[in-house]
Amino acid sequence: MERQMKAAVYEEFGGADKIQIRSTAIPEIKEGEVLVRLKAAGVNPVDAAVREGYLKNYLPYTFPIIPGWDMAGTVEDRGFSARRFAVGDAVYAYARRPMVQYGTFAEYIVIPESYLAHKPEKLSFEEAAGIPLVGLTAYQSMFDVGKLQANQTVLILGASGGVGSLGIQLAKAKGARVIGVASAKNHDFMQELGADHTIDYSQGDIGAAVKALVPEGVDLIFDCASGDTLQQSLSALKSKGKLVSILHHGEGLDPDIDFQYVFVEPNSTQLEHMRELADQGKLKVHVSKTFTLDQTAEALNQIQTKHTTGKIVIVP
Repeated sequence: MERQMKAAVYEEFGGADKIQIRSTAIPEIKEGEVLVRLKAAGVNPVDAAVREGYLKNYLPYTFPIIPGWDMAGTVEDRGFSARRFAVGDAVYAYARRPMVQYGTFAEYIVIPESYLAHKPEKLSFEEAAGIPLVGLTAYQSMFDVGKLQANQTVLILGASGGVGSLGIQLAKAKGARVIGVASAKNHDFMQELGADHTIDYSQGDIGAAVKALVPEGVDLIFDCASGDTLQQSLSALKSKGKLVSILHHGEGLDPDIDFQYVFVEPNSTQLEHMRELADQGKLKVHVSKTFTLDQTAEALNQIQTKHTTGKIVIVP
């Protein structure tokens, strides 16, 4: 008889009212896969975007869908050849698969072992579950694509959000100088994370404010905000600087700008590096609120307000 689990599920795209909480079969464990008992699942704006159907032309999907891509939990069972982790090991992962179907807003997930990394010992399961998507997004944007080095300067737009707040900490751990852009009420938060300078986007031209701090311009603009904030910032980019965005696809930009759009991919090696940083005290996660699995719709409504400081997490 199939083992059952409680999960958040939707059968069609639409609003939060499409979410159902029900019992469903735990998927079969195949070769190279592990069964993880989920202790916490991070909630991200993309989870709501996927549910609304905004990405249906980009990401293959199969209904019914269990939402959620961030996770932390313990290994409960292992398939053939999956021996990198022992039963009982605490792990975390960015669990996006090529097919959108089995997500993390559930009691269990079956996932390729290659996706998993050891959970940071210094962080709770809730804090660890807040890292994968935003941490890997910042890591891949600034280091893989942006090639940020020690002693260079990065301008992070939307620096108080989930991705930006991890971006500040990762850039500082690398030895870079960080200028964070966000509303004034978030400046203390950004400075606590390590930002060298903070700029309020509502107080005049951002590019001019940056040039006043760094007359020669910045080496990298990491865009987590887009819109007017991005357009104003372009004047502060060095002629050989790099622009990396997780929102903008390059439409209308000067073709001379070295630009790249990034959509995050799973990477357990990078998660292990972030585990080391977290255990050294160099990476912190602010969990602002937790929700139960029964409150999944409420959690997704909250993330859609775009006014969440830090992370919100579902605890199955």
